[in-house]
Amino acid sequence: MGMKRGKIFKSSWPRAVARKWLNFPADKQAFPSDFVAQERRMSCSDLDSCAVAPEDIGVERWSIEKTRGLRVNPSCSESLDLRMLVGTWNVGGKAPKEGLSLRDWLNSSTPIDIYVLGFQEIVPLNAGNVLGAEDSGPAAQWLSLIHQALNTDGIGSPTSNNQQQAPQKPRQSFSDLLALEDDNWSGEIGMCTPGNKPMRRRQYCLAASKQMVGIFLCVWVEADLYKHVLNLKISSVGRGVMGFLGNKGSVSISMTLHGTSFCFVCTHLTSGEKEGDELKRNSDVTEILKKTRFSHSCRATSGAHPIPPETILDHDKVIWLGDLNYRLSTGCGETYELLRNNDWQALLEKDQLKLEQRAGRVFKGWEEGRIEFAPTYKYITNSDHYVALTSNSKPSREKRRTPAWCDRILWRGVGMKQQWYARGECRFSDHRPVYSLFSVRVDSAATYSIKPSIDAALPSLCAAAKIQAEELLLKAETIDTSLQ
Repeated sequence: MGMKRGKIFKSSWPRAVARKWLNFPADKQAFPSDFVAQERRMSCSDLDSCAVAPEDIGVERWSIEKTRGLRVNPSCSESLDLRMLVGTWNVGGKAPKEGLSLRDWLNSSTPIDIYVLGFQEIVPLNAGNVLGAEDSGPAAQWLSLIHQALNTDGIGSPTSNNQQQAPQKPRQSFSDLLALEDDNWSGEIGMCTPGNKPMRRRQYCLAASKQMVGIFLCVWVEADLYKHVLNLKISSVGRGVMGFLGNKGSVSISMTLHGTSFCFVCTHLTSGEKEGDELKRNSDVTEILKKTRFSHSCRATSGAHPIPPETILDHDKVIWLGDLNYRLSTGCGETYELLRNNDWQALLEKDQLKLEQRAGRVFKGWEEGRIEFAPTYKYITNSDHYVALTSNSKPSREKRRTPAWCDRILWRGVGMKQQWYARGECRFSDHRPVYSLFSVRVDSAATYSIKPSIDAALPSLCAAAKIQAEELLLKAETIDTSLQ
C-alpha cells in the first residue's frame, strides 16, 4: 500500500507543483461546474466533474446578420431585477466539521437568484499547501455543504417556512434583515416567472468554482437563470511568497448573463498591522487588477460583435470580496475603549481601507456599503471574545491582533444597489462571515434559442463557437428535464 501511494505521489506531485510555481494560466485549466450536463465535446473528462471554460463567443453576442440559425425569443423583452447574495468568510485553515450549518449564511425568506460565496484559508497556509500539490478535499466539502443547503434544505426558496425567529440581540442576523426587506421588494425575481402563479421550490446550479491554495470562490445560479449563463472564465493571481505564490492573491470568475458581463473577485491580501502594511495591500490590489486576464480564443472582428471582457474593469458589473486585511490606524488603548463602547463609527474613522480609498490610493471609483456591525477579526475560536481584549489568552498560541474590519465586500457598475451589508455570528473561526444582498438590473432586450439543425445553420462560425452553442442547447434541455 505504501509503495502504491508513493508511486501516485511521485507521478502527480511534480506536475501540480510545476504548474503552481510557473504560475500556469488558470483560465486554461478545468474547474468544477454544473456546465457538464451529460456529454462533453471538449477535452475535460466528465468523470472528474470538471468543465473547461466555454469559448468566448456566446449566443447573445452573435449579430443578427450571422444568426440565421437562431430565432429571437421576445418573451423577456425588459430589464430584469435579480437578487444576488454575496458572502465572504476566512475559515482559519479548518475543514468544515460534520453538522456545520450554513443556514446563517444562506437562509432567506425571499428568493435569491445568484449566490457568490468566497472563502479564505480553506486549508492551513503551511509550506506543504503553499509549495506543494493542491489539497482539494476541503473545497469539495464546502461545495457539498452548499449544494445540500441550497437544493435539499430549501434555503433560497420563497416557499421555505424554516425561518427562525429573530434573536433578541443588538445586532440582527442577515436572515432577519432579508425577512424585513421582503415586504418592500417589488422587482421581478427569477426568469420569466408568471406573477400570478405560485413559484416552485428553487434549484441552484454551480456555474463555476476555483481554488488557489486557501482562496476559494464559487458561483451558484438559479436553474432557470443558469440556462442564460455564457462565457465562463477563471483567472488566478498569486501575491504571496516571493510575490507570486498562492497563499495570498485572488481568484476571479467572469461570466455573461443576458448580455451583461459580471466579474467576481475573491481575494486574500497581505496581512500584518505594522505601519506601511496597508501600502502592500494597495499594491496587491493594483497587481491583481493588472494581471487578471480572461483569455478568449475566438476574437470578434467587427463592431457588430462585442468583444468579451478581458480584464476585471472591462466588465459591466464587478464584485470584490474577501479578507482584504486592512486594519485600524489607531493606538491600542483608544481602540479597546471604543470597542467596549460599541462605537463603530468612531473606529471606522481609523479604518485603513477607507483612509486609503479617500486618499485615492486604492479602489478609486468603487463603492462599499455603510458598516454598522462590529469588527470581524480577530476572535478566539468558538467564542464571542476578541483575542486582544482577553487577559488570559496566550500570545504564543493566539496572535494578539487588534480587532479590525478585515472582511469586506465592494462593487462597481451601473444598475447595482446594495440592500444589506451585515455579518454573521458563526464561531467556527477567528473571523466572522460577512454578507451583502444586492439588487442587480440586467437588460434583456432579446434572448436567442438554437434551432436543431445547428451544423447547417452556422457554417461560418468558428468551431469553438459551434461547440458552445451545441452545449448550450444540451444544457438547457437537461435542466428542463431534471426539473419536470
